[in-house]
Amino acid sequence: MVSNPVHGLPFLPGTSFKDSTKTAFHRSQTLSYRNGYAIVRRPTVGIGGDRLQFNQLSQAELDELASKAPVLTYGQPKQAPPADFIPAHVAFDKKVLKFDAYFQEDVPMSTEEQYRIRQVNIYYYLEDDSMSVIEPVVENSGILQGKLIKRQRLAKNDRGDHYHWKDLNRGINITIYGKTFRVVDCDQFTQVFLESQGIELNPPEKMALDPYTELRKQPLRKYVTPSDFDQLKQFLTFDKQVLRFYAIWDDTDSMYGECRTYIIHYYLMDDTVEIREVHERNDGRDPFPLLMNRQRVPKVLVENAKNFPQCVLEISDQEVLEWYTAKDFIVGKSLTILGRTFFIYDCDPFTRRYYKEKFGITDLPRIDVSKREPPPVKQELPPYNGFGLVEDSAQNCFALIPKAPKKDVIKMLVNDNKVLRYLAVLESPIPEDKDRRFVFSYFLATDMISIFEPPVRNSGIIGGKYLGRTKVVKPYSTVDNPVYYGPSDFFIGAVIEVFGHRFIILDTDEYVLKYMESNAAQYSPEALASIQNHVRKREAPAPEAESKQTEKDPGVQELEALIDTIQKQLKDHSCKDNIREAFQIYDKEASGYVDRDMFFKICESLNVPVDDSLVKEVTCKRLLLPAFTFPSPVWIPLCGL
Repeated sequence: MVSNPVHGLPFLPGTSFKDSTKTAFHRSQTLSYRNGYAIVRRPTVGIGGDRLQFNQLSQAELDELASKAPVLTYGQPKQAPPADFIPAHVAFDKKVLKFDAYFQEDVPMSTEEQYRIRQVNIYYYLEDDSMSVIEPVVENSGILQGKLIKRQRLAKNDRGDHYHWKDLNRGINITIYGKTFRVVDCDQFTQVFLESQGIELNPPEKMALDPYTELRKQPLRKYVTPSDFDQLKQFLTFDKQVLRFYAIWDDTDSMYGECRTYIIHYYLMDDTVEIREVHERNDGRDPFPLLMNRQRVPKVLVENAKNFPQCVLEISDQEVLEWYTAKDFIVGKSLTILGRTFFIYDCDPFTRRYYKEKFGITDLPRIDVSKREPPPVKQELPPYNGFGLVEDSAQNCFALIPKAPKKDVIKMLVNDNKVLRYLAVLESPIPEDKDRRFVFSYFLATDMISIFEPPVRNSGIIGGKYLGRTKVVKPYSTVDNPVYYGPSDFFIGAVIEVFGHRFIILDTDEYVLKYMESNAAQYSPEALASIQNHVRKREAPAPEAESKQTEKDPGVQELEALIDTIQKQLKDHSCKDNIREAFQIYDKEASGYVDRDMFFKICESLNVPVDDSLVKEVTCKRLLLPAFTFPSPVWIPLCGL
């Protein structure tokens, strides 16, 4: 295609150029459709989409240019051909004018009405100037209705002239076949058509109504009911309407009584009452659904009817002054039915709506009737009788079969086989008690104390176990809240009162000092210092003590030599650790002594060779072997027989 990019150049060879980049050479569309009709429009772009420099005028400009024909150049213009003729049946096809009208009809054979107003619709068909009259059908009217006058051209006078649409208007009377129709209104299309043709329409009128028809539309006559309520009306009005109440019967005051839940149904249709039981799972009762069958319940009986045999005969209105009604069932109130007092604590939503509409009661809250557990009774323990520990005696008050009090297992595992030993003297005014010595063993695992008295020959006092393992209560502590002796109460010079006997701590072993130093927080600084000073004095004896030691009795020195020989034999044995554990097991009181038979039994079980002559020689000495004269922890000393 050759284009002329420069406007104004003539379309001549040499002044036009070909656009090599153009690829579209289609022709624009000049035919379109509007409202279903084909319309030709002038193109604005040429082939390939190039905008045309002509045909850019508006339609008004084009019409003006078309009217300005150059008469001098071309002569007189030719007249346009006449418009096409359109017949009436084509131009006014399916175009109908509708008027609302009525006519009055006499009714001579009726006493209830003298005339009748019948409403009709008048249709005028523009295509052929025909008319029809149609009356809308009314159900059960007893009158032949529908098409009164079929479609035809109607005469308006005796000369044979027919009705035209120019003769029709609102607010006029037209006579058709001897009947006068009053036109009161028309539809919107009819109004627009007549006004477009220059006809001035009268204002619309109100459609006349038939008096007899309006009389039939009035409500029925209202009758005044008698004073007694109509049971049939009650049945028809309140059929299938039931008030539901939730109640309880509290019979806990009687023997084996209980609090049980019930549902009370009040039937509004006949004022009867029904009581249903509410069963729970595993309640131990037979699943009977009803406590009382549906029946009318008397509220107040006649005085003479108290002896009436109710179990045999039915109660009638003659024996009853007042029956239970719906107003007697109120949430939060009690009522007695057949000798049982029921307390109503709740109702369903329908019952709340009924009481609000009928009685104006709006506040019917639910009442909480759940069982409240009584406050726990504080258990008071009887006074302590002095037998056993307080904790053990208290277990007899907690259960029928007493159980041992709970122990601190962690403390028992940590402090297992840990024993603190002290040497004490009895504080007594009796002279024979001044030379008595006692070994206190404090068991850290159970906080118990045992006392052992080493036997002294020819003292007149039988030694041995003085106090078994038990907890010792401090003086001045109450029975309800006892305070027991602890490790911090034992130090040099401390006074320990055990069941009325006072003991003074004189000495201790090295393990006690190590334990106190490792647990210094449990002890006071004075108690720790007393133990440390005492151990230092014992480890560094004075010269006078050494001189006294040299002046010992030869028998005592010989006895100590024999004991050292036996200890040396046991120390040199290969299973000395097993020997120490065996002696600790059989020394249950932790007194540091075992008898002769137990000593030989332990040695025999461990296959320990012991010189029998040395043991017999030690036995013959008949002397006491104190626990704190043996520095080695491997050997547990023997006690005399």
